Amino acid sequence: MIRNTPIYYLCTMAYKSLQAFIEALEKEGELIRIKTFVDPVLEIAEITDRISKTPDRNKALLFENTGTDFPLLINSMGSERRMCIALGVQKLDDVMHEIEDLFKSLSAPKNGILEKLAMLPQLSKFASWMPKVVKGRGACQEVIMQNPDLGKLPILTCWPLDGGPFITLPAIHTKDPNNGIRNIGMYRMQVFEPTMTGMHWHKHKVSARHYNEYKKLNKRMPVAVALGGDPVYTYAATAPLPENVDEYMLAGFLRKKKVELVRCITQPDIEVPADADFIIEGYVDTDEELIWEGPFGDHTGYYSLPDWYPRFHVTAITHRKDAIYPATIVGIPPQEDAWIGKATERIFLAPIKMTMVPEITDMHMPVEGVFHNLVIATINKEYAGQGQKVMNAMWGAGQMMFNKILVLADGNTRIDDYPALAKYVFNNINPATDVYFSQGPMDVLDHSCSKLGFGGKMCIDGTRKWEEEMTEPLPPFKLLPSFSKEGILKACPEITGINDSLARNYGIGVLFVAMKKDRLGHVRDLHNKICTHPGLENIKMILYVEHTVKAEDIADVLWRFCNNLDPRRDHFFAGSNNQVLGLDGTRKNKQFDNFDRPWPNIIAADPATIAVIDEKWPTLGLGEKINSPSLRYATQLYRGGAAVLDSE
Repeated sequence: MIRNTPIYYLCTMAYKSLQAFIEALEKEGELIRIKTFVDPVLEIAEITDRISKTPDRNKALLFENTGTDFPLLINSMGSERRMCIALGVQKLDDVMHEIEDLFKSLSAPKNGILEKLAMLPQLSKFASWMPKVVKGRGACQEVIMQNPDLGKLPILTCWPLDGGPFITLPAIHTKDPNNGIRNIGMYRMQVFEPTMTGMHWHKHKVSARHYNEYKKLNKRMPVAVALGGDPVYTYAATAPLPENVDEYMLAGFLRKKKVELVRCITQPDIEVPADADFIIEGYVDTDEELIWEGPFGDHTGYYSLPDWYPRFHVTAITHRKDAIYPATIVGIPPQEDAWIGKATERIFLAPIKMTMVPEITDMHMPVEGVFHNLVIATINKEYAGQGQKVMNAMWGAGQMMFNKILVLADGNTRIDDYPALAKYVFNNINPATDVYFSQGPMDVLDHSCSKLGFGGKMCIDGTRKWEEEMTEPLPPFKLLPSFSKEGILKACPEITGINDSLARNYGIGVLFVAMKKDRLGHVRDLHNKICTHPGLENIKMILYVEHTVKAEDIADVLWRFCNNLDPRRDHFFAGSNNQVLGLDGTRKNKQFDNFDRPWPNIIAADPATIAVIDEKWPTLGLGEKINSPSLRYATQLYRGGAAVLDSE
């Protein structure tokens, strides 16, 4: 679980290079250099997975011997401390407060000429943040690769069922052909040939829209990929900015220095950061056949399965003389992307408050929800129905449209104090009236949806209810003495585990149940059966997961549950007054669920790679051996490769 901790580091200037960022990390004791040869194929990812999931030993890693001419930096933003060092702040909320103050000063009424003139210094800041195109070549073009070859870079193959090597930390530059407005996004790039990759542009992304516009014009689409430089560039490429807002303006604001850009050599219509480490120039031919790209071990902790995507053809590769290749891995959380997401959560709270949801007081995306799946928000509630108002506003707010489960609370409960927050929420809900179901656009990576990119949503309104919102009083939860976990287990042999710890120890009316399905409608039938047992009258919600998951591991249960649930499709009520909400977070298939889409496997390293790293560990300088996190998931894998066999 992610916790907010004070950070006492302050960067006083923008980083002039990725090397400068590495020096700052090393000075702060946040980086380990690994001199032993480590293969970019599977081995680097396995080492990084072990380090990133061990909080007291979680460091950035610089692999100096990759079998290529270039060292590789990974996990460089893989903690709150390193994320703050990257952004040059003491704590992530500092950026949020600065944006909030700026919004307030610009929007405050100005009563006279003197007050208006006093705003000029503030307005001049905007000019100082805007990117600037400079003449000549930049440090990123010090070396021009005579024969461009992606194989000369230490590009990672992260997981055993990946379709091949992937560039995982690219800042991809495209332009709208109609107005020339730039976009920088981050999309994985599978390497197929020395000069050809895929471009994983989801249909909701700006670069995909640019591609469609070029296709209408029957024109080739120029593209450039930047790797390295100031880490702020990498962060800005991931930020959920409104369309037509330049990511390099955000980067300039964060680093307090404008980004200097240079024109590409073979794609001169595209400008890239002058101080990046690598630039990969090329084009996408919109008339060309798409390529079957993937699978890829993704940030959901599951493989994203193959699909058709555009081809990117490399026309040039340039780099600094001292270039360092930046990379990341994603997989079962927590990984580095959780901390990049944490920065977004904090930084973009202010714009959401100031422009769309003024009553919001805080927002949190637990790591188990892998960003969009689970969002918790607290609000300042002043009238009946305000929870529904916030729900609709947030589902209409930019990339928040992909949110699957939204939990709302009010009052003074700390948003990251999970037991206290959950108790408050469950004491304030009647599941029949305070849980709302909807549907809409979903992340393309959400495998639980019956249709790609479209599925169900759920809002749990755990705010204190006004009289107009209540059908009856909501007494505090108390687990009844007649409740018997052992009785339920004896009566229901398909159940492999029940976790009643939250109900028993914290007064939270929820149960977690692991079960083995063996027929159509089995989860609903089991829910109806459980709810006939004595002592269930006060339970408000039961979350079901598949039998391979240990019900006692709440973090694991929530991660699997949030991934596998389509709330609109997978909910049902039971009990004497339909007071118990059941939510089916099990794996879906054709046989037992009439589910027609392929279902992905979870991600784990293969035994051979684990054995290689175990043997190599004493040479790495990483201290006592850390066992592979993948070992705990060995019994949870399904047969069939990246896509699970339907019969499994």
